[in-house]
Amino acid sequence: MKMIYLAAVAVLFAFSPASASGGLEGFLSNLNIQARADMNGFTARLSTQFGIPGAQVSAVISTVKEPADAFMVYQLGQMTRQAPDAVVRTYQKNRGKGWGVIAKEMGIKPGSREFHALKRGDFSLTGNPEGGGSDGPGKGKGRGKGHNK
Repeated sequence: MKMIYLAAVAVLFAFSPASASGGLEGFLSNLNIQARADMNGFTARLSTQFGIPGAQVSAVISTVKEPADAFMVYQLGQMTRQAPDAVVRTYQKNRGKGWGVIAKEMGIKPGSREFHALKRGDFSLTGNPEGGGSDGPGKGKGRGKGHNK
């Protein structure tokens, strides 16, 4: 019953206007609620989205202060093309200074498109592999008209 309640709160919070305008803090707060409601599901979504084995995701989650910080470790690693271990080291060195400071330390320039996305919290945890295709319409396999039928 408690899990159902926490899941309902997470869903309501995810679609509330307050979380939409909360920038990075709102996004991370929502992510923490979701993670605490279903840590195994959260770990699995991080693993799938960023292509990291579940055991490594669990190790990072146990290293950082909040579960959402693990998401940011992988997100910044992807944005800067650096290993999660490098992001964790920078996180530990700058803990409490905020993700903007950590991003700058990792090489994301203030004023850049990436830095603005960070400040807006313009991220999502979909659980889908990054760059993976969808099942929606696409270019197909070239079997339409005019392809040497």
